[in-house]
Amino acid sequence: MLTVLRREEKYALTTAEAACYAGRFSNFLQSDHFSNNGSYAVRSLYFDTPDDKDFYDKLNEQNLRRKVRLRIYHPNDSKAKLELKQKENIYQKKRSLTIRKNEALALIKGDYSVLLHYHDPFAAEMYAIMAGECYRPKTIIEYQRRAFMAKENHIRITFDSCINATESDYNLFSPTLAMHPILNRSDTILEIKYTHFLPGYLSGILSQINRRSVSASKYCLGRHMTHPHTF
Repeated sequence: MLTVLRREEKYALTTAEAACYAGRFSNFLQSDHFSNNGSYAVRSLYFDTPDDKDFYDKLNEQNLRRKVRLRIYHPNDSKAKLELKQKENIYQKKRSLTIRKNEALALIKGDYSVLLHYHDPFAAEMYAIMAGECYRPKTIIEYQRRAFMAKENHIRITFDSCINATESDYNLFSPTLAMHPILNRSDTILEIKYTHFLPGYLSGILSQINRRSVSASKYCLGRHMTHPHTF
C-alpha cells in the first residue's frame, strides 16, 4: 500500500496559459516518470454508493469525504491501482493498492472478494467499504496529463487537458470507449499538490495566476449526464 498526505490547489487555465506555465516549470522541475513526449493518458473508473454519497459530499463541500477509483494509464495495462482519496479538512489523503487486471474486472462486476486475497489492512478496509456500502461503477474519466515534480515537500504539479467521460460503459480496459468531452478543449486544470508549504520560487510563479483557486472535481464533472441540474 502507498499512502500520500498532502494539500491540493486547482486552477482553471486556457491552453495558452497552461503552455506558458508548463514551460516555466520545465526550466527547474523534473517531469514525472510516466511522462512520454511531454504528456500521457490517465484513465480512472469512479465508484459510488447507490445514493451517490461521495458525489453529494463533494458538491456540499463536506470536510470529510472520499473517492473510490480504479486507475490505469493504457488499455493494455495488466494491472490497475485501486485508490481511496479522503478529504480531511485542508489535506488530501490518498492510499493505493496495485491489483491485477482480472481482479479489477471483478471489482467492476461487484465481486469484492478478490480483495480478501491480499494480506494488507488497506485491502481489507476497501473490501469493507465497497461491499458494506454497495459501491458500484459510475463513470470513467480520461485525460492527458503533463506532470512535474520537486523533492521539497513532495511537490507535484500537473496539467490536465482533453478531459473526457462516459457514464454508459465501465470497461476500463477497452481501447474503444465512446467518450464525450466534459470541459472545453481550450480548458486545462492545473493542480498543485504539496505537503505543508510551497517554496518561494514556486509560490511566486503561482501568485501570477490572476484568479482564485477552484474546487473542480473531474468525478463530479463526469456525472453531468445523470446529474445535469448540478452543472
